[in-house]
Amino acid sequence: MEDRDTDIPTLKVIETANWILRDGDKILSVRSHGRDRFYLPGGKIDPGETAREAIIREVAEELGVTLIDDSIREIGTFSGRGHNQPDGAIVRMTCFSADYHGTLAPAREIAELRWLTQRERDLMAPMGQKITAALFDI
Repeated sequence: MEDRDTDIPTLKVIETANWILRDGDKILSVRSHGRDRFYLPGGKIDPGETAREAIIREVAEELGVTLIDDSIREIGTFSGRGHNQPDGAIVRMTCFSADYHGTLAPAREIAELRWLTQRERDLMAPMGQKITAALFDI
């Protein structure tokens, strides 16, 4: 008997932790060097790392600020097709809100940060558009 399970393509799932920072009707978004779209700050969760640990590390690396530990709250997890990901990989984004210490500034791979309104969400990657649409409906 043939094993047909080997013919089923395996979808790659990329686990990320992302920061949702709102200021009224605007949401903090970042654009990496060489990218044409804005993303929610954050990034991939490293092996052995929790989503909470990843968001603390990623925000410090990308924006040079420290999240205030007791203010970190998980908002939810959103999944969908990743932007510029090979073979239609799925991105599963665990999103957090949190207060911070420091001054926001682009660092490392981040070329630009911008506060985008709901009307400007077309500047974001598709998952950012999906998440911000859900958040602004809250």
